Amino acid sequence: MVIGDEGWDEAGFRAGIEQALTEFLDLQAVRLAPLGPDAERLLAEARVAVAGGKRFRAAFCYWGFRAVAEPLDEAEDAALLRACAALELLHASALAHDDLMDASDTRRGRPATHREFEGQHRSEQWRGDPEQYGAAAAILLGDLLQGWADELLRRCGFGWDRVGPALEIFDLCRSEVIAGQFLDVSVQARGRADVEAAMTVLRYKSAKYSIERPLHVGAALAGASPDTITALTRFGLPLGEAFQLRDDLLGVFGDPSATGKPAGDDLVEGKRTVLVALALDAADAEDAALLDGALGSPLTEPEVQRLREIIDTCGARAQVEAVIAELVTISLAALDDAALDPHATAVLRSLADAVTQRVV
Repeated sequence: MVIGDEGWDEAGFRAGIEQALTEFLDLQAVRLAPLGPDAERLLAEARVAVAGGKRFRAAFCYWGFRAVAEPLDEAEDAALLRACAALELLHASALAHDDLMDASDTRRGRPATHREFEGQHRSEQWRGDPEQYGAAAAILLGDLLQGWADELLRRCGFGWDRVGPALEIFDLCRSEVIAGQFLDVSVQARGRADVEAAMTVLRYKSAKYSIERPLHVGAALAGASPDTITALTRFGLPLGEAFQLRDDLLGVFGDPSATGKPAGDDLVEGKRTVLVALALDAADAEDAALLDGALGSPLTEPEVQRLREIIDTCGARAQVEAVIAELVTISLAALDDAALDPHATAVLRSLADAVTQRVV
């Protein structure tokens, strides 16, 4: 599926990513078949974990490539789609681990991985602790998906002269997101985070691996120069920060019917986001104490609504919206200055709007 200058077939692109993932998991199913029905259950959950989503990381990888070069033929385009799909496997791995660490019950409107396996344990009335079984399964699935992400990128179909530089970036990306996740759990454990600390978590846990590094992987596969990689950072890093700030707003103010998460899920999970840090700074002492004490505890809908009111009325929500707008402006100015392929530039602008104005 070579995408020409006449426009971007988003649905066709997502279908291509789905096909690449399905073919790869079908191959893994053959390899794991000798392990029997337990391996089948693990693979079935892997298919669920990678299903759906906006495919933003894959898209930024694709258009990072297209910003530098165009696939030569259908075979090269198929190789690029497989490389892009590797980013989706990495994302699914991170979600499986993240949901376990956050004790999340749902993901995209269905049970989170650890809850799904916990439920299987209970229904079969097996021995031992169902929660421990679910946790073990989620850890193993996340590890497996991460290993598969590396395998799919290595074997995507490009020569080592292209794959080697892309893997160097991919390795850095994985280190950043795992270390960023540890920063996050440490911040939650300490029960406090100022805006600077929250921004550091945001940058390394999500912003870089969501947009900047996928752009870099795609560009590296196209043979990009160091200057082009730097130009893509100037565009991708502030955009990734804006993307995660939007996600933080949705975690508090998002509609559960759209997000697939309970109302105010980030508040229940006790996430010390930039939004929360700003609210704790701006709210009066009584409201700040109420918000701080409620984070990470079971909350009724009226309690969630009260915390939303505190965050909104103290100006933190508006402040985050203003920061998002500023970051997008910086990002798009950098994109315009980058002198990349005009068609790719136009698509990247549309993606920038999609990731920062979404409602899910």
